[in-house]
Amino acid sequence: MGSSEPVAEREASELEVHGPEFWLRYAQPQDASRLFELASDPEVTRFFSWGPYSHETEADVYIRSLAAKRAQGTMLELVVVHREDGVIGVTGLSEFSKRDRRAVVGTWHGRAWWGTGANRQSKSLILALAFRGLGLQRVTAWCGTDNARSQRALERLGFVKEGVLRRWHLHGEEPKDVIAYGMIRSEWEASPLAEEPVEIVGRVPPQFR
Repeated sequence: MGSSEPVAEREASELEVHGPEFWLRYAQPQDASRLFELASDPEVTRFFSWGPYSHETEADVYIRSLAAKRAQGTMLELVVVHREDGVIGVTGLSEFSKRDRRAVVGTWHGRAWWGTGANRQSKSLILALAFRGLGLQRVTAWCGTDNARSQRALERLGFVKEGVLRRWHLHGEEPKDVIAYGMIRSEWEASPLAEEPVEIVGRVPPQFR
């Protein structure tokens, strides 16, 4: 008797991205309590259009929404897992353009992991998935003009500041200016990030290719 889960989803669910200290995988229902713990901190979600979480059910709803977004080819988000400490955040790709072979990257971690190198390692994993696994030609990153910490982090990774998009993002009801950062495939290939030991395990969902 076979599983009632669709074949495409069963196969895609095996996708993982492994590095020396961290790895990425799809979020599971049992991760809700951990994501709630991390994202209930107002400092973590300060520059986001969502949060902070006030109840664990918000994290559960988020997790349960991801399978449909993967099936639609609109969002590929994974939890960041430390090999000893478990889930420490989320990273992923969205705003895909198949024709232009590009997407937008976003990453967040619990505050205890700020300044530890976790962002660099998480980005090395998700960018390997983007450029090597999905064959993208460009990855964009949005950053608020008031978020100096994220600006420094993106620039240290080799993202190029390309300009300011005025009133691009609504934070609550307040329109915010956003800096557009970009990394193209040749820049990634020439960077130390591409030399990081990264293994993509399982099947990359074909709807993102």
